[in-house]
Amino acid sequence: MKKVAANQYGKIIKYWSLYWIFPILILFVWKGAAILGIIHNYTLPAPDKVVQTAVVLTANGTLAGNIIISILRVLEGFIIALFAALAIGIAAGLSAKFEIITDFVLQVLKPIPPIAWIPLAILWFGIGEASKIYIIFIGAFFPIFLNTLDGIKNIDKKYIELAHVYEVSKKRVIKHIILLGALPFIMTGTRLGLGSAWICVVASEMIAATSGVGYMLMDGRDLSRPDMVILGMLIIGIVGKFMDDILKKLSNRMIKWN
Repeated sequence: MKKVAANQYGKIIKYWSLYWIFPILILFVWKGAAILGIIHNYTLPAPDKVVQTAVVLTANGTLAGNIIISILRVLEGFIIALFAALAIGIAAGLSAKFEIITDFVLQVLKPIPPIAWIPLAILWFGIGEASKIYIIFIGAFFPIFLNTLDGIKNIDKKYIELAHVYEVSKKRVIKHIILLGALPFIMTGTRLGLGSAWICVVASEMIAATSGVGYMLMDGRDLSRPDMVILGMLIIGIVGKFMDDILKKLSNRMIKWN
């Protein structure tokens, strides 16, 4: 028993050692370049300067406030997109007629980058919250919709035929065969949609906002503060990874059978 525990402990140490070795190496190279004068504070400040900025902005509440505002915006737009994409994706997957009706419009809109909608969003909704929520909605909708539709289309027809043979009700077929069969695709689309939503909120805040992580990036640029810009970029990456990790764990629990 002790040997098994020791092996498990050794595997954990090995995993986390490998996991952190590359980020630590980057920090050493970054700091070394600053010490040797290869990089300068006005272009790429040393990591300790970025940490110092993070401490100052955390102490005065600016950093936490901007992060919370961006996350709340993302969640609002993402939840709306999730329900809309699931509803339309399931309807298109179950009804060939509905798919034909919606196919042209959706296929034309799909290649348009969410950022390209920003000028129209500002004209339609102004520079308030509605325009940002709209951009987030556009960014999150298509990954969820497409994966939902593909998930339904990739279900093995034999299961549906078997359900018809045993005269299973349509409601139970949809619930226990179609939705469960498409769930791995849906969860993948959900993760992609959330990642896209996070990118979109930062982009929209960089153009028209007075708060949020994207605004912090632009504020750092306007003030010639590369330390603030780099901190904002790191926050974008860290928060994005954290949100994806949460959805990944949720996905693993929901589709253990997969």
